[in-house]
Amino acid sequence: MSANMYRVGDHVYFETSSSQPYQIRRIEELNKTQNGNVEAKVMCYFRRRDLPPTLTQLADKHQMSLEEEQQVNSEGFEELSDYERHLQKHRELFLSRQVETVPATHIRGKCSVTLLNETESAKSYLSREDSFYYSLVYDPQQKTLLADKGEIRVGSSFQCHLIPLSTEGENDDRNLDDLEELVYKPDHDLDDNQLDQLFILARSVGTFGRALDCSSTVRQPSLHMSAAAASRDITLFHAMDVLHENEYDLTKTICGLVGKGGPTICRDEMEEWSSSEANLFEEALEKYGKDFVDIRQDFLPWKSLKSVIEYYYMWKTTDRYVQQKRVKAAENESKLKQVYIPSYNKPNPNLLSGKLTESQMGGRPCEGCGTEKAEAWYAWGPLQLQCRLCDLCWSYWKHLGGLKSASAKGEYERPPPSQRLERSAQEFRHKSHLTRHLVVAHNIVTRSVSPKPIMKTRAAFSLIAIPVTKIARILCKDVLKPRHIARNPTKVINFAAMKHAYQLRLPQTIAGTFKVSKKAKAKVLALVSKMPADAMVGDPASPSLPGIMGAKDMMGRKRAMEPGGGLDAKRPATGGVIRHGGDAGSSPVPSAMSADGADMYYGGDNANK
Repeated sequence: MSANMYRVGDHVYFETSSSQPYQIRRIEELNKTQNGNVEAKVMCYFRRRDLPPTLTQLADKHQMSLEEEQQVNSEGFEELSDYERHLQKHRELFLSRQVETVPATHIRGKCSVTLLNETESAKSYLSREDSFYYSLVYDPQQKTLLADKGEIRVGSSFQCHLIPLSTEGENDDRNLDDLEELVYKPDHDLDDNQLDQLFILARSVGTFGRALDCSSTVRQPSLHMSAAAASRDITLFHAMDVLHENEYDLTKTICGLVGKGGPTICRDEMEEWSSSEANLFEEALEKYGKDFVDIRQDFLPWKSLKSVIEYYYMWKTTDRYVQQKRVKAAENESKLKQVYIPSYNKPNPNLLSGKLTESQMGGRPCEGCGTEKAEAWYAWGPLQLQCRLCDLCWSYWKHLGGLKSASAKGEYERPPPSQRLERSAQEFRHKSHLTRHLVVAHNIVTRSVSPKPIMKTRAAFSLIAIPVTKIARILCKDVLKPRHIARNPTKVINFAAMKHAYQLRLPQTIAGTFKVSKKAKAKVLALVSKMPADAMVGDPASPSLPGIMGAKDMMGRKRAMEPGGGLDAKRPATGGVIRHGGDAGSSPVPSAMSADGADMYYGGDNANK
């Protein structure tokens, strides 16, 4: 009964796939849905097999450093063998802050997960059933692996160094002023009534100072709020400091409370923080807990770590903290504390009893321990490889996520069946042929030394600007405004204005009546000379300039008319694309023009070649 009762805080196995190992989770909440089902909000743990290869190397280095420290600090340290180190990796987990919500019916049992203590050896977990440990924190989003900040620092490296006790009559050569600072002397002539009167006067000065301060009147608009702020401990501490500085003379102390510029105002973190900053802090505290480094980094980067910690302990004394604590207590009362999940007795789909005979299996031994006889066999890996595990190795695989025995070749981390290849009869003379064969036939990508891609990429194409497009960009800059359009690539260009300006200015530029710079005119004439002979139909000096209807494209091919009035060149043999739009009988326009002839989008001068 108790074995099937699961409570908040338990570490459990969750099954998400019948062929994959169990996932290890920690129950954070148990909620009942509207249809009566129970869902568990869980914190995720990751196994070594779930990490990227680069982070696996970091985990290995961290494990080696822990073993070296244990070898130095502990007596009688026993070094792990290769086989024990292989089994130890199956016991190692990596904590994360990833939270999931899964059905509680997927729970398959309890386990134990603890933080690895530096005084204990990871070898001790090998003899414990369903026991795991963690020492690093994995971030699945950032792909980082860091040491846990809740690490228990126990051992000789973290012990304080005690100073030898001086004997009676021995001279103390230390400078006490460097070691400590005296802030209060109890042997003074003032009694408790005089001290109380001094504190009342200090609060009054603080209240009066806030009334004169403009920023304080905004934060504390009423007299009661100003008096409450002036009555905080920071004001009394200031009064005690002034009293000590004036050698416990009340007259001088009272004068010291009021400086030359006016009353002295003492503010703590509770008064300095705004309401919006307080809301951010409460939101961060709900997400990260008392992890003040992450709270400052993600929510309050303009605050110092000292300020955040001080505010936390002052915030715990407020009524808002008490109210939130009551609300959380009421929510916890309404939530489930525990849930009963019956044992899962359904047969696993990977069970091979009655599915395949021994002749069909080919007498293959267990992939984990190599045995050929077992009470039950389970399919493991892709079906075409026909790998199988005995019942004991299958249970080990589901709970620990690995095979418990090493391979005959001494490779203690065997790849999964999907990445293991049978011996091939093909031979390859070049390494590139073998690499391509692995990708195409077996879907395995190997790291290539050369920068060339493994697979052949698609044919590249380029957008080529025709001469008339370049001419229009030179002569119609005031209409096109290329710099402005380049910064706003989705802005619509007035096609009619561009067309009209092009028709007027090209003949005038050739005739010399339109004023342009010598450099621009030379470019225009050079482009006109490159145009095909049959591109100019009609009189070039005429303002109507028919254009290049029926002209050939840049590759010398004949253009064809489109039904919508546009012109679209075919794809050149080299993979280039030339696009030209316009109405029948009209002059040529830039190549970025839309086919309907209404307006166009200009994406910058990226095709000006």
